[in-house]
Amino acid sequence: MKVVLFCGGMGTRIREYSENVPKPMIPLGSQPILRHVMQYYADYGHDDFVLCLGYKANVVKDFFLNVRPQTFSDCVVSGNGNVELLGESQKDWRISLIDTGIWRNIGERLWAVRDQVKSEPIFLANYSDGLSNVDLDDMIDKFEASGKIGCFLAVRPPLTYHLADIAEDGRVREFRSSDRSDIWINGGYFLFRKEIFDYMREGEELVLEPFTRLIAEDKLMAYKHEGFWRSMDTLRDWQSLQEMVERGDMPWTAHGAARDGTNIRVVKAL
Repeated sequence: MKVVLFCGGMGTRIREYSENVPKPMIPLGSQPILRHVMQYYADYGHDDFVLCLGYKANVVKDFFLNVRPQTFSDCVVSGNGNVELLGESQKDWRISLIDTGIWRNIGERLWAVRDQVKSEPIFLANYSDGLSNVDLDDMIDKFEASGKIGCFLAVRPPLTYHLADIAEDGRVREFRSSDRSDIWINGGYFLFRKEIFDYMREGEELVLEPFTRLIAEDKLMAYKHEGFWRSMDTLRDWQSLQEMVERGDMPWTAHGAARDGTNIRVVKAL
């Protein structure tokens, strides 16, 4: 399945980095978070990517057009300059780099690349700023069986607040931690049938008007995930994920640790 990745955000809440690079290119360890997301999908066999570029699109293009596998892999360099990659055999990724404009929202970016996925009965999509260990195969199986047109990953919000249940007269019924609440949020991992574009209009935000139309026809489902999920919205979020990478604690990878060795083939850069 093709994977549409939204890479045009400015990351205004993590400005320490995003003034210089687009948010998906902020590094975690030795590679951008975008590449962690791509590796997650590749681990499940989905390695045909459509990148919706926007803010500082040239930075993303430069990364993929000039990437060298040895940058992220264990390797041996011989005296004559030859580089031998160690570990797993190399894999091919196919990447389309599509400039979808600076100020467009997520819905507009998806609309702009609709021709790239028009032949796909089902395609995947992702905000490119969050990591998870959700079982993608199971998520796809349940979506295919559902007959729905759209599906999103539902996760618990990583809140550190205590939630108050308050009566109309001000009486406090209960205080409970967020992990005991029944609050679910959109985790930014999506599955769509190609019919999603019939529910979209140019200029609309994806999870507002189009999702409202899907809900009205009972064509939207949520896949609840209680496992690992973290978004990178703030500097504190980045620090938390960076600490995990430095410890080698990476539950979003196939084996919970870094690995690589990838041939990247850029097929379009528009």
